[in-house]
Amino acid sequence: MSLNIILTGATGMVGEGVLLECLDNSAVSNVLVVGRRPCGISHQKLAELVVKDLAALSPVESRALAGYDACFFCAGVSSVGKKEHEYTRLTYDMTINFAEEYKKANPGKPLTFCYVSGYGTDSSEAGKSMWARVKGHTENKLLEIFTQEGKPSGGYMFRPGIMKPIKGQKRILKFYFGWQITYPIMRLLMPKFACTLQDVARAMINCAILSPAKNVLEVRDIVQIAKSR
Repeated sequence: MSLNIILTGATGMVGEGVLLECLDNSAVSNVLVVGRRPCGISHQKLAELVVKDLAALSPVESRALAGYDACFFCAGVSSVGKKEHEYTRLTYDMTINFAEEYKKANPGKPLTFCYVSGYGTDSSEAGKSMWARVKGHTENKLLEIFTQEGKPSGGYMFRPGIMKPIKGQKRILKFYFGWQITYPIMRLLMPKFACTLQDVARAMINCAILSPAKNVLEVRDIVQIAKSR
């Protein structure tokens, strides 16, 4: 299968890592990076759509999402220093608005939507942790949006913990540099919490190809699906 992929968040660590794997992976033919500024990478598979706001695409921008098999939504912000209403706007509102525009641009087409959520996300939406509730609310709505009548949802919620960056990445959070050295030990001692960004990217690609039955993916699920093809 030859995939056409939409990717957001390419100027962040997770999105950059997923993008590099997509560009290197033979199962992916084309990648459309959608973001507020250029990603700084040039490749024959890569096209870019620079937008003002992921949550408020223009009609022309929305039409550019047509014809793509899957969306890997890696855009996101930290909850640190944010009130719940602000974090909700930058997390739930942005993601759901983009997802709905993507679906609208591809009527009747089976779609895959992979969303980078996070380890500890609260699907009940009732816990004490604000960020986990908002992420859980976002996950639940995405599963609903990408459920077609009589078929499993095409939405896949990724809940990675610590991720080892992909070789060649430039956008690496400072505290990840030390973890790259200790990753083998952490993977051994905390298999439920540590994986590689390559695992995340390959699992996304395999979700688009294989449509696994499980939709909420913890670290062990991510690693397993990454190796499933």
